[in-house]
Amino acid sequence: QVQLVESGGGLVQAGGSLRLSCAASGRTFSTNTMGWFRQAPGKEREFVAAISRSGGILTYADSVKGRFTISRDNAKNMVDLQMNSMKPDDTAVYYCAAASTSWTTTASQFNYWGQGTQVTVSS
Repeated sequence: QVQLVESGGGLVQAGGSLRLSCAASGRTFSTNTMGWFRQAPGKEREFVAAISRSGGILTYADSVKGRFTISRDNAKNMVDLQMNSMKPDDTAVYYCAAASTSWTTTASQFNYWGQGTQVTVSS
């Protein structure tokens, strides 16, 4: 079906930047809404950002708005998350996800998930 592989995670100091990438393969026509979610230790998975197929609709969690930017390149089957002005609270495992529906920000509606990549922000 669809395979998603995240990359770009790592350790960064507070105030720094990190760029995550998600490569999609398989039946990429099923990757309509693309999203990023994250899960911190002891916390539930939370929505971070989403982008529609054409890139015309974007939305962000309030906690990251103004700091993170989601983008996609359908020709390359790639989705990126540029993270700037990072905070220790951004520390989490970040997951790339794809939904067949044209627009959603609800985790349960995403059909495919990557394996996750660890992001750690030191204070």
